[in-house]
Amino acid sequence: MMTETTSDFLIKRINEWGLKRIYGYPGDGINGIMGALDRANGAVEYVQVRHEEMAAFMACAHAKFTGEVGICLATSGPGAIHLLNGLYDAKMDHAPVVAIVGQQARAAIGGDYQQEVDLVTLFKDVAHEYVHMASTPAAIRHLIDRAIRIAKAERTVTCIIIPNDVQEMSAVETPPRKHGTIHSGVGYAPPRVIPKEQGRYP
Repeated sequence: MMTETTSDFLIKRINEWGLKRIYGYPGDGINGIMGALDRANGAVEYVQVRHEEMAAFMACAHAKFTGEVGICLATSGPGAIHLLNGLYDAKMDHAPVVAIVGQQARAAIGGDYQQEVDLVTLFKDVAHEYVHMASTPAAIRHLIDRAIRIAKAERTVTCIIIPNDVQEMSAVETPPRKHGTIHSGVGYAPPRVIPKEQGRYP
């Protein structure tokens, strides 16, 4: 039996959040995630679009019409850049959307490798509430948990970046209980906001 990869765990975790659909366009930078979607046997539906920009707009529309978090998926470099228009639409309309994007292998980052773009900087405006890159399989759990939770809580755009070598590594579903690790869980309950009684303002 094949060892579960980081990408397999990512798709399983998205499913545990109750999210059943991802809009995206394939590319070399997300081959690991594409393989995991195929192995998931429909647990999370993959809607392949004609262009990455449409993936972001469709994730935004999904969020607006269903109230759920919309998810879009794109490869590194040009694919990730094409998401921006749709993500800004989501941000301006306060639609909760998570962008998942690939990146070159960690060893190549900073070497001007093919299609390498500084994705954290690229997404820092549209997804400034939460944009981070996975540097190890153990980080995937808290990255996807926080990206989904913050998108829901703030009704905004968040982004996680996953280098293609990390996508293929063995999954770490539960990080070890030791110093320097983070442990997160699935689920979000919105706060119940009650206005002050009339005449009680200071």
